[in-house]
Amino acid sequence: MDLRSDYPRSVYVKLGGYVHLARMTDKCRAKLAGTLGEYIYPCPMDQRLLDFAGIGGDDFLGAVASRTDQDVLAWFQSTAKSHTDEDVDKWNVSHLNRGPDTDEKRAYFQEIRDGIDPTRVDVTTWADLLDLEEGRRVPPRSHPL
Repeated sequence: MDLRSDYPRSVYVKLGGYVHLARMTDKCRAKLAGTLGEYIYPCPMDQRLLDFAGIGGDDFLGAVASRTDQDVLAWFQSTAKSHTDEDVDKWNVSHLNRGPDTDEKRAYFQEIRDGIDPTRVDVTTWADLLDLEEGRRVPPRSHPL
């Protein structure tokens, strides 16, 4: 995967029931190939998933090498802390609804969003901002997911 010319999968794409896992896998593949471009691994969103799973960033990076999505998922599920489906669903909702939580992050967020489309004041989460920035359709939001 070459993230210098393409985008990773959306945060919304689930792998094994986890949002963000497919995107994080794409970024790891690019990092291993030296094609990460301006993306960062592990970024704060990656770290949230890694923390929830109880997996280190270097461990996950090593697990991605030479593995298919299904093999990565199998490794992830066998290595991650045990969570109920309900816990994973709650984490997913929380992750997708996370927005900037400080004045500095809010200013940064608004600068990026307004640079893309200043009319999209309904975009208030990092997941939606990434999709907007990467040219994906972001449905109008009147309330959190």
